[in-house]
Parts: sequence; C-alpha cells; structure tokens
Amino acid sequence: MTKKFAVVTLGCPKNQVDSEVMTGLLEQKFDYISAPEDADIIIVNTCTFIDEAKEESVNTILELAQLKDKGKILLAAGCMAQRYGEQLLQEIPELDGVVGTDKIEEIAEAVTEAEHSRACFLGGEVPDYLYSEKSLRRRSTPGYYAYVKIAEGCDNYCTYCVIPQVRGRFRSRREESVVAEVEALAADGVKEILLIAQDTTRYGLDLYGELRLPKLLRSLARIEGIEWIRLMYCYPEMFMDELIETMKSEPKICRYVDLPLQHADDKILREMNRRGTAAEAEELIRKLRQAMPEIVIRTTMITGFPGESEQEFQSLLSYVKRVQFDRLGVFAYSQEEGTAAARREDQIPIEIRETRREQVMALQYEIVLERQARWIGKTLKVLVEEELPDGRFSGRTQGDAPEIDGVVYITKPSRKLKPGEFISVKIMEADSYDLIGEVVL
Repeated sequence: MTKKFAVVTLGCPKNQVDSEVMTGLLEQKFDYISAPEDADIIIVNTCTFIDEAKEESVNTILELAQLKDKGKILLAAGCMAQRYGEQLLQEIPELDGVVGTDKIEEIAEAVTEAEHSRACFLGGEVPDYLYSEKSLRRRSTPGYYAYVKIAEGCDNYCTYCVIPQVRGRFRSRREESVVAEVEALAADGVKEILLIAQDTTRYGLDLYGELRLPKLLRSLARIEGIEWIRLMYCYPEMFMDELIETMKSEPKICRYVDLPLQHADDKILREMNRRGTAAEAEELIRKLRQAMPEIVIRTTMITGFPGESEQEFQSLLSYVKRVQFDRLGVFAYSQEEGTAAARREDQIPIEIRETRREQVMALQYEIVLERQARWIGKTLKVLVEEELPDGRFSGRTQGDAPEIDGVVYITKPSRKLKPGEFISVKIMEADSYDLIGEVVL
C-alpha cells in the first residue's frame, strides 16, 4: 500500500510556494492527503522570521510529534530547518529529519533516508535553489488565484533580519520562465496571480543588469485569462517612475501595492540598513496616489528597534498619521541571533516594544475607518470567494490581498454566485477591515 503524506505550512506565501513544490515532488512517490493526523509522512515547513514564528514552528512540530506511532515519519523543512537543522535534530528526538531551503528538490530522497535513519539535508552555507516553470507543484490555493515567486533570496542585509542567511543571495528567475508559468496557470483557470519575492522591485537586476519588473508586468498583462496581477513585497528605493507608469497604464495590474517601510525615522532607517529616507518613501506614495487615486497601499512597521528613542517613535507615529496608509501591520522588534541589531547593547525592553506597537495599531484603527469610508456608494469589481452559512457571499476587491486583508460581504445576490467569478458590487457599509455591498446587475 502506498504511504500517505501531508505538508503543514507556516509563515509567508514564499514558504507556501515551497510547500507546493515539495508536495508536487512527493506526489510522484506517495499519496497526498490534507490531514496530517491520517498521514504516514508529515512535513512541517517552518518559519524563522521572528521569535513568534520560531515558537510556532517548534510548537507545531511538537504537537504533530504526538501523532507519531511506529512507522510514521516527521520531517522539518524550510527556513528554521535551514538555520537550526542539526540543533533541531538534537533537541527534538521525535524528528526523523530536516530539509533546508536549499534541498527542496531532494525532499523525496530525505523521506526515503528517514525511513531507515535520521536524515539531514541542509546544503551549503549560501542557499542557491530556485524553482522554475518546470518544477512539479501542487497548488494549495483556490483554483482562481496563485502565488508566483519571481525571485529568491535577498541582498538587502537589514540589520534585524536573518533572511539572507536562510534564503541566500538575491536571484531572479528568467523572464521567460515566469511567463511560461503564468501561461500554464491561466490555462488551468487561474485569474489572479500574486507576484512575490523577498524584494520584488529588485527583479532582474542580477540577471539583466537592470530593473526588469515593468517589462515582466507588461508581458504578463498580455496573457489571456489573467485578470488581476498583484504586487507584493516592493521595496520603495527601487520603485521607479517606469513601474508607476506601467501600473497606471495596464488595467490588469491591481491598484494595490505592498511597501514594507519598517520605520519612518531616518536615523533608525540607517541603523536598520534600510536604503532611502522616510521623505523619499513619502514622495513615492504621493506619486502613486497622484497616478492612481484609487490605489490601496499596505506597509509594515517595526517598533522598539534597538536605540529607538521616544522622539524617534513619535516620528513614526506622526508619519503614519500624515501618510494615511490603507493597510498597516506592525511588528514589535524581535532580537534575532546572528544579526547585527541583536548584538547591540541598547535593546528596548520587550514591554515597551509591545506598548509602542499597540499605540501604532490604535492610531491606524482610526485612520483605516476613514480610509474605508471612501468606498461607500461606489461600485467595485469583486472576485467572489465563498458562500457563507447565512446565505451571503464573501469576496475581495483589487485592494485586498488574500489572507492578510479584508473581504467584501455580498448581500442579497439574485443568483448563486460562483467562487472565482468577477461581479460588480455597490458598497453600502464599511468598517475598519471589511466592506458590505450588494450585487449590481
């Protein structure tokens, strides 16, 4: 009887793509099931971005270890495995093996080895794996949208971040590879693609010696069947005017952008090794809103970075109040071993980091209530996602990325709506997160 396997994914969409590739590879030898409790082989694709992510990864491994009985195999894969692989094997005896980010394509071999002895597939110190359009992949997203990773790794070396250590140097996929993948996705019924990388705006610089995201976007916009192209993880310093013009001129590109700024005080930005200034980022946002008044802008901020004074924190608050982001997530600084920031002696007490995070979120709550109200009375294009128990449906506008942003609740549909179809919805109400509207016939 063929063994059954399950993959549990933690962390970001970039990890999700890796899980989909591992699933596609394992399917060549084993039977996929979604429920880990019924699987003979369990893969936990871990995250190590911040302390909370590491804790979740370890707790998940320990919880799934309780399912083990004779013959079951439990492997840890992904970023935490790459960073702490041998340590995980030493400290969690229930683990049968680890597979780092550089050894994704050897996942089946790792399982086979783990059937006989403990497996350790970690690769070199600088990972260089990069999937392509030829990679086997079983998508875990609904049939109408998919993530497409256009690059891997990072060259920014922010002083608080371990991503270059666990993902390697920045490396772009070739344009023809990305286009071929999206063409295949469109042929399979995908209507929305979400372009992801650690630093999406840097795309092409390593391969072509120039920033090639605008050209890539224009090529993708010509693919029949694709209706929405969404940009995630765009660093502001490489967000050039050509990219703004491309977004404005291509109707398939969502009026949405994720700009992780991380702070708004120039001293803190320099100490984070973030390129560019707060004023330059603000000017970029002004240009985006001038070119596309309906654009939705998401960002992330970090509170309590080492040495962050009350004055520097107030600069962050003032910036958030002035710029009026549509979406904003806040992390309390996490002291990650092996980073330059972690070695500093001027660490901010954890309770202050958290208090400051709560202050930013409280301010953002008031801002987003006002930002959301601008949609009331307007008719928006909505991608239907699911039917709810109360007879309503939920969906997303182009201003809502799946999983992280809000939804549109659709009331009184005159017919049964289908997940993946686009409809027009007149917005009647709004709160700090979601919209409520009716179908426009």
